Amino acid sequence: MRAHERAASLALACLSLAPLLVNVNPNVNVVLTACLTVYVGCYRSVKPTPPSETMSKEHAMRFPLVGSAMLLSLFLLFKFLSKDLVNAVLTAYFFILGIVALSATLLPSIKRFLPKEWNDNLIVWRAPFFHSLSVEFTKSQIIASIPGFFFCLWYASKKHWLANNVLGLAFCIQGIEMLSLGSFKTGAILLVRVSLMFA
Repeated sequence: MRAHERAASLALACLSLAPLLVNVNPNVNVVLTACLTVYVGCYRSVKPTPPSETMSKEHAMRFPLVGSAMLLSLFLLFKFLSKDLVNAVLTAYFFILGIVALSATLLPSIKRFLPKEWNDNLIVWRAPFFHSLSVEFTKSQIIASIPGFFFCLWYASKKHWLANNVLGLAFCIQGIEMLSLGSFKTGAILLVRVSLMFA
């Protein structure tokens, strides 16, 4: 982890925890948190080798449609199913994805303290009945998922606002880190279409 990224991550952590200790203006907190999250995600998205797959203009144009379909389906679920059932399913969903997002977000910080072979040697797990389904991971990723597991347990049991915010930050950082736009034009199309969707 580079010094700039470490400083931005530390500032983001302090900004997230600050409302527990002092009275923070919510508007300032939201703007600073959003800027730092985008900065950390963008900094982490820069890889030494170019990405094998980038988002095309067509994908960027389709992105808001997929987002709108997701929001509509979530609305329909809440409308026609029990609120408690939908909340239980969403909690389980965010519990599992939260562990993955938090472990991926924490991994660069703890990777340097672990043996090199833990970072390099892949472990392949195959599903018992679906042999085509396999998951690859390292020992470092397992270690990084342990705090993520306990944090998500806290989130699922308490639904504390801080847990919700931290999971949101992890999802945003990972989303930005994994998104490869390919060109400025694709990024501009995506930004305009998403802005129009929420306008």
